[in-house]
Amino acid sequence: MSQEPLILIVEDDIGTRVFYRDALSQAGFRTVEAHNGYQALEKAQASTPNAVLTDLAVPGLDGFEFCRALRQSPHTRAIPILAITGHSGYLEEPDRIRDAGISHVLVKPCSADVIAEHLRRLLGQ
Repeated sequence: MSQEPLILIVEDDIGTRVFYRDALSQAGFRTVEAHNGYQALEKAQASTPNAVLTDLAVPGLDGFEFCRALRQSPHTRAIPILAITGHSGYLEEPDRIRDAGISHVLVKPCSADVIAEHLRRLLGQ
């Protein structure tokens, strides 16, 4: 029985979150959503997504703290994380990205196709 991969979307902007949800649904993914880092951590523990798509600038636990928390739990440690940010300066901080356990970073704006392709790569599809 083949089931579509479940992606946890972490984004505080509702319009952007709906865009990601609709685009990923059309690309063959199931989604669960969170609007801040604390809610995202709870949803990751409860749903065990196949991958995470997270903005790095979310309220509560920011994206870096959220990713570090995922990596500290045996239940969520191996989940691939695709981070997305409007701050290209984060790419100049590879140690911070690596230390947070982030698998890959994209800079906004980027197309839905690019996001879906990177998620497929992270999932080995």
